[in-house]
Amino acid sequence: MSEIFQVVPPALKEPRVLALKNKILAAVLPDLQKLPVREQTREVVQARLETSLAHLNIASMPGLVREQLLESALADLVGFGPLQWLLADGEVSEIMVNGAGLTFVERGGELFETDVTFDSDEHVLRIIDRMLLPLGRRVDYDNPTADARLPDGSRVNVAIPPVAVDGPTITIRKFLSNKMTMEDLIALGTVNQYMATFLQACVVSRMNILISGNTSSGKSTMLNILSTYIPNHERIITIEDAVELQMQQRHVVRLETKLAGVDGAGAVSIRDLVRNALRMRPDRLVVGEVRGGETLDMLQAMNTGHSGSLTTLHANSPRDAISRLETTALMAGLDLPVVALRRQISSALDLIVHMSRLPDGTRKTTQITEVVGMEGDVVTLTDIFKFHQTGIGQDGKVQGELKPTGIRPVFSSKLEVYGFKLGGEVFGAGL
Repeated sequence: MSEIFQVVPPALKEPRVLALKNKILAAVLPDLQKLPVREQTREVVQARLETSLAHLNIASMPGLVREQLLESALADLVGFGPLQWLLADGEVSEIMVNGAGLTFVERGGELFETDVTFDSDEHVLRIIDRMLLPLGRRVDYDNPTADARLPDGSRVNVAIPPVAVDGPTITIRKFLSNKMTMEDLIALGTVNQYMATFLQACVVSRMNILISGNTSSGKSTMLNILSTYIPNHERIITIEDAVELQMQQRHVVRLETKLAGVDGAGAVSIRDLVRNALRMRPDRLVVGEVRGGETLDMLQAMNTGHSGSLTTLHANSPRDAISRLETTALMAGLDLPVVALRRQISSALDLIVHMSRLPDGTRKTTQITEVVGMEGDVVTLTDIFKFHQTGIGQDGKVQGELKPTGIRPVFSSKLEVYGFKLGGEVFGAGL
């Protein structure tokens, strides 16, 4: 852990300024609460704050401090409170609130403690409500966790007591304002040019692809980038817990799960949406992540004409991904023999793209693996590309090379049907 990351303007930490901010909030809040919610816009609230501030004797306050004070008060009333400073920082990729007094961020793959704090647990809960209510979601004693998204597309997970022992927690995976492309991944060393060419060919040629990896390894980013290769004339249906995918095509239907109502009824799960999507004439299904019984429905879809589907899964390796698929498919509640399930997996999947977050914080596509078929009762896997680590430099950076294994995929003939005649150099001919 590095030094504390300073983000709050120093002036706002001064007792005099804090007292002034609280005085303004106390003056404005009662009037705002009398207004209908739809009228509590940023412009209206800002005008009320400026009016309240004008009545105070602050002629000696520097203009910059006055502006920072207004922004902070505005964030508390209509924004996301102290988190607004972090959300505005383009270099912050994740925000982690561990109760009212402790907030961490990830910048450049490294964790930093910050000087951002909340007034109390109740303050954190107010910000959580502000994140969830526009989406029709909530947290309470009986439903203490929830997933959501911010207006800019950032992904949010919250947990409150009793499951969060040390106070309410918020975890935000920030949305990249600049959409990443395959060229960006090549520049970062996440993939090389040959891997990019191969993956494009696989998506266009309607290979069924599973993107696996550990937490924060770049699975969703890779899924977003691969989805851009889907031809515009195809009908795409996306299914997610909280909408995160940024599809560029015009013919896209986006589906999102729904929590149960106050009476415990009305929930719509990923599995429900996958089943419903099959009745919507999809050319391709793109499922944000499979983690339960929906895995079996997804495999069935891949095996019954919906080729070219994409999804992600938490796993530590391609082999582990196969085991995780077996486990999650069994959550569907059907008493299937393991061998039959493995045959479904080997028949449905064509490729596993495995993402890893390395010890130095960098993200790489460490394996691109073909699902060849069955050998006895074992699913056969063959690495097409692999990351070979050679060591760790003095600067702590992982050293290594992304290389083809020299093996051509069995489905090469399918790629050629779609016009992709990849040369031997792509697969490491002569290695």
